[in-house]
Amino acid sequence: MPQAQHRITSADILPANEYDARRAALKKELLPVKKLRRVEVGPFATFYFENYATMWLQVQEMLRIEKGGAEQLAGELEAYNPLIPQGDELIATMMLEIEDANRRNATLLTLGGIEETVFMEIGGTRITATPTEYDDRTTPDGKTSSVHWLRFKLSPGEISRFATSRVVIGVAHKNYGHMAVLGDETRAALAKDFA
Repeated sequence: MPQAQHRITSADILPANEYDARRAALKKELLPVKKLRRVEVGPFATFYFENYATMWLQVQEMLRIEKGGAEQLAGELEAYNPLIPQGDELIATMMLEIEDANRRNATLLTLGGIEETVFMEIGGTRITATPTEYDDRTTPDGKTSSVHWLRFKLSPGEISRFATSRVVIGVAHKNYGHMAVLGDETRAALAKDFA
């Protein structure tokens, strides 16, 4: 599966019967890739950095589940292609993962606007994430969504320092202030997104 492609096309999609036959092997092949692209920040925010391979699998899975064929494919490509990094950025799905439904609801009510407070620091230079979607993910009562898609746009200098500098990802929300340093293997995996 190509790692440096920037767009999924209909030609990249396996026919349903072929995908079903190869599904277990394809998912197993992607597990180590996904593991290196997962970063926990604090007790319940997890960042899943997306790329061509993760989005390709997501499209294949959606087609498998919904069985909408060519008509569905166009919508899936429109939804997931914007989540593939374009060479000068990193894109992450931020999941606020709280198993207990009551606790999750109460916590999400305190985290309105959290997507506006996410940042990455590369050797001390701070980059503020921008949400990839245009719809507000916080309801009028202040409850945020448990899923956010975030883009970190990097300058050429930040890209060149990424592989060798200390990289931190953090959330600076008044009710959730946490940071995590990216490990060497994760940093090396994410650096491939700059191809």
